[in-house]
Amino acid sequence: MANYRRSRFVGCTYFFTVNLAERNKTLLTQNIDALRKAFFDIMQAHPFTIDAAVILPDHLHTIWTLPKDDYDFSMRWLQIKSAFSRTI
Repeated sequence: MANYRRSRFVGCTYFFTVNLAERNKTLLTQNIDALRKAFFDIMQAHPFTIDAAVILPDHLHTIWTLPKDDYDFSMRWLQIKSAFSRTI
């Protein structure tokens, strides 16, 4: 298992790239409504700001700003990925 280094600074802005495991699939754009809902639902429970996002068929790029008292972007990604996967 990977041993990732995580930034622990609260209220920061982060750039992310997230890829599908199977890069030849187009799940993100084919299921854009499910992806939007996953983001919206998690943002309601664990607020953050999406400063920018680019959704491509097999990967996405986002820039997020977390609340001033929070640094846990990995929990948000886990929940977004889980919600999207369960939906599709």
